[in-house]
Amino acid sequence: MTVAFALCLLALFVLAGIGTPVAYSMIVAAIVYLAVKGQDLGLAAEQIIQGLYDGFIILAVPLFIVAANIMNAGTISERLLRFCMAIVGRMRGGLGHVNVVANVIFSGMSGSAVADAAGLGKIIIEMMTRDGRYPRGYAAAITAAASTIGPIIPPSIPMVMYALVSDASIGFLFLGGILPGLLMGAVLMGLNAWLARKRDFAVEEAVPLRKLPKVTLNAFPALLMPVILLYGIYGGATTPTEAAAVAAAYALILAGVFYRALNWRNLYAILSESARSSAAIGLVIGGALIFNYIVASENIPAQLASSLQGLNIAPLAFMFLVNVLLLLLGCLLDASTIILVIVPLFIPTCRLLGIDLVHFGIVVVVNTMIGLITPPYGVVLFVINATTRIPLREIISEIWLFIGVLVVALLLMILFPQIVLWLPRQFGYQG
Repeated sequence: MTVAFALCLLALFVLAGIGTPVAYSMIVAAIVYLAVKGQDLGLAAEQIIQGLYDGFIILAVPLFIVAANIMNAGTISERLLRFCMAIVGRMRGGLGHVNVVANVIFSGMSGSAVADAAGLGKIIIEMMTRDGRYPRGYAAAITAAASTIGPIIPPSIPMVMYALVSDASIGFLFLGGILPGLLMGAVLMGLNAWLARKRDFAVEEAVPLRKLPKVTLNAFPALLMPVILLYGIYGGATTPTEAAAVAAAYALILAGVFYRALNWRNLYAILSESARSSAAIGLVIGGALIFNYIVASENIPAQLASSLQGLNIAPLAFMFLVNVLLLLLGCLLDASTIILVIVPLFIPTCRLLGIDLVHFGIVVVVNTMIGLITPPYGVVLFVINATTRIPLREIISEIWLFIGVLVVALLLMILFPQIVLWLPRQFGYQG
């Protein structure tokens, strides 16, 4: 490790440690590296511009954000919740099941765990805590855990970021996330059913079967969103980025014309908030592009690959080691930083060991989503705390069991790659 790189890392961790946004910390640390190396500081701007110019797939990120915000602002979330209530609400612990199923469905529209937690989360938590049906901490914890499914079932903003740094096919990554997302939903529902019996949670009043067709019809246009998205990509009609534009346009037509739930003021607020969110993610991507240039200049991936080759490590052992490291880092760093800065270090080793990059990518994204609900730096926990005012200590006291079952699901994905790769291979994936 050179002196310049050591100072770069020191600047990064000091700035991040005192609360500086991660994007700014990475950019300043990169400038420190370039200054100590005596290189032109304009390289920082050049790397950002060139990386963003070449990264056409990055355009999908703001488009998915717009689609998610429109879905949250309209009445679409409420219609989906009524549909889920009619399907699974009649069981013991039914609202917990509704929470998970609604997130599975909504994940096919938003691509963001934070969007799911902030949009659906506030509504379902109010339903669960009304009249003391469920403890506040439990309602918040299962909402946080269920929101992690959002970026696993396509569309997925973290998968777009992973595709950017790994050159893996975003289309096959999207397909690879479907079964893991359903597995995560299944283990969460299983835990909720067990806790509902153990704690004697209330049984909700069943929706009469005669009302089911009407509830389904009201939610049907929203339920078509994932179908349109996936058909566009895998039917060859659109690229993933174009599919993101179609998703945003469909959400706008659905909320504004079909459901008549938007006005011009709401639309302006949605676009403004989407622009701010996109800019924040864009800064992180820009900082990561500079940092990736530095890592490549220091030849760190090759050094890491050669050292691991010398250890003669097995692919499965490597996967376990990387995932333990990422779970620990997830307690301190946000998902974007891990995917854009840390994960690229392991990509050459994955290729060397013959680890499938689609399998590795899905496992990484699931891992970082677990990090979003892991104290002390659980972003989703903070989002739910901010939107509902439920104390963090109540949420954290309930979240550990949900983290545990999600880690079990992660282990199954590592041990049985077919959970990830079966569906992509049905569509011609040869990895």
